[in-house]
Amino acid sequence: MLENYLPILIFVIVALVFGCVPILIGRLVGPHRPDPEKLSAYECGFGAFDDARMKFDVRYYLIAIIFILFDLEVAFLFPWAAIFKEIVGTESVRLFGFVEMLVFIAILVVGYLYAWAKGALDWE
Repeated sequence: MLENYLPILIFVIVALVFGCVPILIGRLVGPHRPDPEKLSAYECGFGAFDDARMKFDVRYYLIAIIFILFDLEVAFLFPWAAIFKEIVGTESVRLFGFVEMLVFIAILVVGYLYAWAKGALDWE
């Protein structure tokens, strides 16, 4: 019965080795020279070791969410671009594929203009 679980045990051991050994090697071999630049605030504007319960500006997270939304929506353009030759080559799909992508891009532009008009992209 236990011999059935041997491949799973081997898989778990190999996964732990591949996951933990590079981290340990980096910790042992890598330089440890913290300086003020490394310990300074990074992107979010918070200090590296500030209080976790401090007040923060929500606008940073709003811009991050808008970036993620537009980034994911633009990712939907890649499959369309990959089959663009097939869309153009097929007479029955040519106009539909073009109009469909125009509508998709129009929705992206309207969303971008709305975010811009509401001041979501302004940083003071």
